[in-house]
Amino acid sequence: MPEWKEKEAEYLTGLVGMDLCTKFPIHEQSKYEIHEGGLKDMYLANVWGANLSVCGIDDIPAIMMAGNVVRPATSVRLSMRLCPMTDPAKALAVMKEKLTTNVPYNAKVTLTNDNYGPGWCMRDP
Repeated sequence: MPEWKEKEAEYLTGLVGMDLCTKFPIHEQSKYEIHEGGLKDMYLANVWGANLSVCGIDDIPAIMMAGNVVRPATSVRLSMRLCPMTDPAKALAVMKEKLTTNVPYNAKVTLTNDNYGPGWCMRDP
């Protein structure tokens, strides 16, 4: 991570403080957990770190119809946000290896639509 990004994080977290966490409502019995490294590390993880999102799932029954049975197929659409300094082709290769190696119960995993692009970060030259 470039030094300017660390300095930006220190400045912004000093300016905003706990509003980084408390601006979003959470369940009344929950508590706000701060990253072990404090607000700065939490901010950097949120804006700079990789982030895997599940965008959609097919072939999973609704709760009212669900049971403890083995389904013939499950399809998942994933999106991985990359750090701006990560090579997207290498990231895809690592993801493919992790998702297809030592799969539990010898399930078959097939990856399709493996589109990728670089991470992004605005920085004045």
